[in-house]
Amino acid sequence: MKPIIQVEGLSKVYRPEGQAPGDEQLEVKALDSISLSIERGDFVAIIGQSGSGKSTLMQILGLLDRKSSGKYLLDGQDISLFDDETLAALRSKKIGFIFQFFNLLPRTSAKDNVSLPMLYAGDDNPYPRAEELLKKVGLNQRLDHKPHQLSGGQQQRVAIARALANRPSIIFADEPTGNISSEQSNEILSMLETLNKEEGVTVILVTHEPDVAERANRIITLKDGKVEKDERNKKIAYQSGSESLNNDSFQTKASAGWSRIKENLRMAVVALSLNKVRTALATLGIVIGIGSVVAMVSVGKGAQQSIEEQLSSLGTNLLTIWPINPKSNPKMTNSRPLRKFTLEDLAALQRQVTPNSPISGVGSTVSGTVTVSNGANNKSTRIIGATSSYEQLQNASLTVGHFFTEEDNRKRERVAILGQTVVKELFGTGENPVGKIIKVNKVEFRVIGVLSAKGANSFQDADDQIIVPILTTMHRVLGKQNVDNLTVAVREDKLIDDVTEQIRNVLRARRGLKEGIEDDFSVRSLNEIREAVNKSTQAISSLLAAIASISLLVGGIGIMNVMLVSVKERTKEIGLRKALGARKKDVMVQFLVESILICLLGGCLGLCVGYSLSAAASLWFGWSVIVPLSAAVLAVVFSMAVGLLFGLWPAKQASDLSPIEALRYE
Repeated sequence: MKPIIQVEGLSKVYRPEGQAPGDEQLEVKALDSISLSIERGDFVAIIGQSGSGKSTLMQILGLLDRKSSGKYLLDGQDISLFDDETLAALRSKKIGFIFQFFNLLPRTSAKDNVSLPMLYAGDDNPYPRAEELLKKVGLNQRLDHKPHQLSGGQQQRVAIARALANRPSIIFADEPTGNISSEQSNEILSMLETLNKEEGVTVILVTHEPDVAERANRIITLKDGKVEKDERNKKIAYQSGSESLNNDSFQTKASAGWSRIKENLRMAVVALSLNKVRTALATLGIVIGIGSVVAMVSVGKGAQQSIEEQLSSLGTNLLTIWPINPKSNPKMTNSRPLRKFTLEDLAALQRQVTPNSPISGVGSTVSGTVTVSNGANNKSTRIIGATSSYEQLQNASLTVGHFFTEEDNRKRERVAILGQTVVKELFGTGENPVGKIIKVNKVEFRVIGVLSAKGANSFQDADDQIIVPILTTMHRVLGKQNVDNLTVAVREDKLIDDVTEQIRNVLRARRGLKEGIEDDFSVRSLNEIREAVNKSTQAISSLLAAIASISLLVGGIGIMNVMLVSVKERTKEIGLRKALGARKKDVMVQFLVESILICLLGGCLGLCVGYSLSAAASLWFGWSVIVPLSAAVLAVVFSMAVGLLFGLWPAKQASDLSPIEALRYE
């Protein structure tokens, strides 16, 4: 039967980084052309003085380190042909380690420590076997105890149970009795002997104590990196079958399901809770970034909605026609006069309104500044002369009274509708002005209604106005012969383009504009204004969000810094996990989970901060502020993306660590 381990001319040379092979000035030969074989089911002790190379030999045989030269066959397979992933799978499936200093994960229960190799091997439910093994080594009352709650002997028992987790063919024990009492040492060695004799586990024990080595079947003595003596004291007690490497030895399951996810989350929470202040400061950058982005998006959405509401109050299906001053339009010759609209133009458009016409209404306005008074109270305000269709076209609503009729307009009645500001100035609060007489430029008018409040902004008070029939305004107040503009209501928004063309044809015909001559009027819809405002608002919101995103970049750099420090602090833990079978992907995922968890926490807190800032902006600016669902989703997704992006390099650094170099790290 072929040996389970066979090495020929095995050497390990340590040289400073950057030193070329062959430069022997600073080279240290830890192993010098060692050749030996170990039978399946044997119990071998490797002894020697400090520096003899015994630990180095065990680390190479245990696939924690790579040889410099020579051949190493494990079950007849050349190990030098295997990549890191395959070696990790072999450590997980075939090898168990018992370390001198136990190397148990702190802040982790005995059961979780023993379960770890099984999780890396792809076991979805490792806890029953972990409990079974701990009971087997006499720790059934210590399942949930953490390492600092256990004695040295109990910790070593946990390490033995962990080494047996995946039913390994070989157990490597590095000074397993070096840090425990004589009584505890005897118990540990008895366990190893039982495993060897009753279960046929191959045991390779490294020690510097002769009395410990005497309990092995075979003693290999090293000196200066070479085999000085190789003595057999006892025959192999257990003859195992012809187990050898197979495909299962090279693979672990792609996923251990919820168990592995839970382990990653648990370790992430433990690692982050150990440095609460550092974690909080790293999270703060994400909180500020996400909070700023959410607040800016929300304020922008609120401003956009506020503007849309104001435009909607005027009607989304309105077309407004204005005369163009040739001097302000380079496409028109300056010799053409400014042609204002007349009442005849208004009548021509009104004739376009038929039951089947896409035009539902036509109106016109003139405006100016007048002085209104009520007894001793007077003020200057804006007067709007309007057609009776103004109420419908502009969605004007009244708190009291009624709107004037076309008959009132035709008869040039002196009736007026007052805005809220004018009412307060002339009548104070609590008095109903309807039916009262006021003077407009010293002409008496009867108040027939009061407009609903529209509010004021930094440009204009929409409540500081009065509305009077257009003919009354033109002939009895302002003395105008022309109207300022024309307004057309379209039945459906989709007909706006057709109606615009119809209006142009009517007005061009009235003005005698021949083909090829530019219009001396413009037809504008509120949709165009809405689109222009929306584009401006979106551009400003995007700019603000981009500026706020800079803090996310700073926060991401902070996360990267924290994770790099975490990798340095936990280098030995990384080495231990790799020794227990963790693949590069396992280590990388663990650190990425930590990074994403920090950012996800920051994203959720940032969402709350952003909502609070939005509420404050709502009170400050006086408009509704909307936190869209997309902003909440963006906060969560973007924070996770930041965690993934900025945690990737530290996670890659951790995954690339050599197991033995990581275990040696101080």
